[in-house]
Amino acid sequence: MRGGDGLFEVEPAGKRQQQGRPAAVDKQFRAFDPHQVLLLPPSLDDWLPQDHLARFVADLVDEVLDLGPVLADYTKERGYPPYDPRLMLRLLIYGYTTGVRSSRAIERKCADDIALRYLAADQAPDFRSISRFRRRHLDALADLFTQSLHLATRLGMVKMGRVALDSTKLEANASKHKAMSYGRLVDKEEKIEAEIADLEAQAAALLADAEATDTAEDQRFGIDGKDTDLPAELDRREKRLAKLQAARAQIEAEAADKARRHAEDKERRRQKRVRTGDEQAVTDAGDTAAAKARPKPKAQANFTDPNSRIMKNSDGAYIQAYNAQAVVDEEHQVITAADVTTNASDALNYTTMLDQCAANTGVHPKQALVDAGYCSETNLEAAKERQLTCGTDTFMATGRLAHDEQVPPAPRGRIPASTTLKERMARKLRTKPGKSAYRRRKAIVGPVFGQIMTCHNGRQLLLRGEDGARGEWRLLAACHNLRKIFRHAGTTGLATLTG
Repeated sequence: MRGGDGLFEVEPAGKRQQQGRPAAVDKQFRAFDPHQVLLLPPSLDDWLPQDHLARFVADLVDEVLDLGPVLADYTKERGYPPYDPRLMLRLLIYGYTTGVRSSRAIERKCADDIALRYLAADQAPDFRSISRFRRRHLDALADLFTQSLHLATRLGMVKMGRVALDSTKLEANASKHKAMSYGRLVDKEEKIEAEIADLEAQAAALLADAEATDTAEDQRFGIDGKDTDLPAELDRREKRLAKLQAARAQIEAEAADKARRHAEDKERRRQKRVRTGDEQAVTDAGDTAAAKARPKPKAQANFTDPNSRIMKNSDGAYIQAYNAQAVVDEEHQVITAADVTTNASDALNYTTMLDQCAANTGVHPKQALVDAGYCSETNLEAAKERQLTCGTDTFMATGRLAHDEQVPPAPRGRIPASTTLKERMARKLRTKPGKSAYRRRKAIVGPVFGQIMTCHNGRQLLLRGEDGARGEWRLLAACHNLRKIFRHAGTTGLATLTG
């Protein structure tokens, strides 16, 4: 308006001056007004492409996955209404699939990331709610691995013709500098016990002096029947001693359990040779070995995560870690079995992992490729028996080759009767079929670990304890399978499963 009738002078829109440096020519630009009010309410559904991963996750949670185990955990009607489990599952699955695993990072991205805002329907759960949901429903989240495997099987992505078994070390949520060896634990425990005795003597002297000089202090230190307050330094040392004793008991229990299992396995092999079946003798041998077991001085326990162990990773570095196991199908690199152990050695996992693979899929694989870490006399015998009973032909490396070392050809002629199982397996891998099959091992399982470490940011675990580590590893395996399903079938593939 012009003149004195208006409060402000406003220029016509067509003559509004451009801010900043003018263009070199009289160029017409598209309309741009950051302060323009939206004429209609925005729809989050319009902000993502139709083939986006977030849409796949939303359809997966809403239409395909069985949420019964999660919903069954809500048994009380009272209390403030929690977030919908579908919302939380959407956030966790998409976060773990894209490498955003921290609950705080998920909370931030619910405001910054369009995909997570779409999945959360523009809600923003705080990180405590996300973390509590993950911990509370960890078993149900780990069960998503089995559901993802069944989905992949229904889509024809799992053939079980050839599988590869391997392991990788996952960093625990604990520092290796918070660990202490058994030998040092014993010395430290004795030292702290002596310090506690000295502090108790000092406290007794102070108490006696207080009784003699001050009635008020008599009441304070318990003359009227109340418990005597210990000095803060004494209380701190007693708590530290309790932690040391718990760590020592854990190491001793693990040593006894290891000795028990070794003795029982040895007794079973002896009975198998002499063809007897005395189970009581097996139990007695285990009890005797456990009673005599003594931990090694270098056996360690961690105070932050007592279940984790110091292990050597593929780079040769020693880290506080868990040993993650996986069986991978060759067809589409779908994980068919996943587990976590606290033992750095892989030799104890050959039978259990292949059994889990068969239980998850309902079919025994025709071939199993296994590296030298699983090679042992027990596993070689188990591989021979598995081939007879289940039809699984195992190719197990009996040793590691040096850099650029070539596999020598298999000797000609009949195999001598005196040849051991290890020598037979080594000869089997030298044949043309053996070489052709075993060279596929790294190509099957190697990329899977690489994708989990990079795409899913799964090099380090967030949850502590063996159960937490196992649940998180299986959740990572489930998200890996779901990403494979998305790449193979896309959002339209889910329609075939629900239709």
